[in-house]
Amino acid sequence: MRNFADDLVRKIAQCGNPTVMGLDPKLEYIPDSIKEHAEQVFPDEPLKATAKAIWLFNKVLIDSVCDIIPAVKPQFAYYEMYGVEAIKTLALTIKYAQKKGMLVIADCKRNDIGSTASAYAESILGNTDVLLNENRTMFGADSATVNAYLGIDGVKPFIDVSAREGRGLFCLVRTSNPSAGDIQDLVLSDGRKVYEAVADKVNEWGVSLKGEEGFSSLGAVVGATWPEQAVDARKRMPEALILVPGYGAQGAGADSAVASFTADGRGSIVNASRSLMCAWKNRSDLDPDDFATATRDEAINMRNSLNEALKNRKYI
Repeated sequence: MRNFADDLVRKIAQCGNPTVMGLDPKLEYIPDSIKEHAEQVFPDEPLKATAKAIWLFNKVLIDSVCDIIPAVKPQFAYYEMYGVEAIKTLALTIKYAQKKGMLVIADCKRNDIGSTASAYAESILGNTDVLLNENRTMFGADSATVNAYLGIDGVKPFIDVSAREGRGLFCLVRTSNPSAGDIQDLVLSDGRKVYEAVADKVNEWGVSLKGEEGFSSLGAVVGATWPEQAVDARKRMPEALILVPGYGAQGAGADSAVASFTADGRGSIVNASRSLMCAWKNRSDLDPDDFATATRDEAINMRNSLNEALKNRKYI
């Protein structure tokens, strides 16, 4: 039986790179030549042309880094806003990344309870019974982000599917956005902050999904923009995988991004989206059509920066 935590920890070690590439496509991120080609293929169908451009862009990005980055993280909203055809591209992107040996974190931040949470979990991580006595995998991601603020009612259906299918979860604990503290830093009657209470719950809920590498497949999202809180969160969740947003375009550097790693430099993976996808925009020495080179170069720089920061930890 597979275990997502084991798969991710081993893949990071294989690549020597604790990076996940966010695939959050917007049309302005895509070079003109790709968009023009897509319009030629579907001259009278703008939604199909848009989906085609996103697919071509994603495919090249995946090809450019699949040997040096262990995982991708497509954000569902960026596909949903472009309609049904782009959602098909999302499913195609997930399958293609997995075919190229990458793990896929579905960044969907689902939040509901009971049968609705179960439906979300089966859609994203599991499988669904359909007509003609068939059972089909829909998105088939390796893991998903979930909002834990409804409590165990909203998380247990995902835990159940993850246990059955060997998948993983990342619960929102301390997010990277500027106003996170408005709620997540509120002090409870027992003296803990809200995010600390959630971290304690994630630690408790994740016991059953612990793998051979010592980490649980029920992990947490802890932003790089709050390194002191990240250190605290790691102490409260010693066995949780931690997904770290906020690096690059959101302002956090490598030193802050590695704050949640364990003492031996494991257990976390740092996301970069725009800084990788749009690296070509900052390269006047390259033709825009050579965006794959720009992305790969930036991925190597990020890998080296994170590994150097791990050697010289400032937050511990």
